Amino acid sequence: MKLYTLFRSSAAYRVRIALNLKGIAYESISKDLRSGTHRQPDYLALNPQGLIPTLVHDDVVIAQSFAIIEYLEEQFPLPALMPKSAADRAQVRAIALNIACDMHPLNNFRVLNYLRDELKHDEATVNRWYAHWIAEGFRGIEEQVRRSSKDGKHCFGNTVTMADVYLVPQMFNARRFSCDVKPYPTLVGVCANLELLPAFAAARPELQPDAV
Repeated sequence: MKLYTLFRSSAAYRVRIALNLKGIAYESISKDLRSGTHRQPDYLALNPQGLIPTLVHDDVVIAQSFAIIEYLEEQFPLPALMPKSAADRAQVRAIALNIACDMHPLNNFRVLNYLRDELKHDEATVNRWYAHWIAEGFRGIEEQVRRSSKDGKHCFGNTVTMADVYLVPQMFNARRFSCDVKPYPTLVGVCANLELLPAFAAARPELQPDAV
């Protein structure tokens, strides 16, 4: 199994966590967004969008972190990252998709670069943009998790789910951009527990082979 990744990509971070949780060995292949290696023909042949991550498993090629993690869940069902009941699975997906669809796309690398390079915003304005969308997303997720966590250590119930896999990278990014996370004590508490787990700790950006 091969994972085309970048140490700083939160989408790749999610996939690394999922692979680690399921105990799946993989080869890490870095694609640096800053130098443009994700736009080279060999990579575009795998992933026409030129985005990170891409998973290659035998002759199967999958882009988009959500699709990759659901594929891993179906192909390697244990340990499970989704609850048994349809209603509970929907709640977990709602948390994960809030991050994947409502928060992350507004603050990813290419959006921030467009704000800087094309719209000519200064760094203070870009950081204010970033913090705004972190706050908009975390405000609702804080309440979701407060209701759904049974132990204050996980987003849903009392075991690791896909929601946790998505929360930790987003919290990492919020802190990297110096966003105020004090208004979200439930999320901070959940992350404090998860970040101690070996599968999460090993996936941290600064521990990846391409970290600089």
